[in-house]
Amino acid sequence: MIPHERSLVKRLEGKPFALLGINSDRDRFEIRRTCKAEQITWRCWFDGGGTSGPIASSWGVRMWPTIYVLDAKGVIRYKDVRGEAMDQAVDTLLAELPKGGK
Repeated sequence: MIPHERSLVKRLEGKPFALLGINSDRDRFEIRRTCKAEQITWRCWFDGGGTSGPIASSWGVRMWPTIYVLDAKGVIRYKDVRGEAMDQAVDTLLAELPKGGK
């Protein structure tokens, strides 16, 4: 998924879009090395080294990866979309924004 996510971030540069990552791997330093090696430029959080971390628990995540696409008001509009479906979801939400992107 990382190559697709990287291309999505690049394509939407300068638009009102943010990609956030949550990682539950056990080794925080390995996560940092992976982010650097994979050229992950978006924000990524460490969630305590397990699927019962505070972020996963508060969002009801039971498996990885879980993908949420939120609108400008913070409402989950799509869940577990990948690839082209993720692009379409994001493009749909961007098209709903008033002119000026706010």
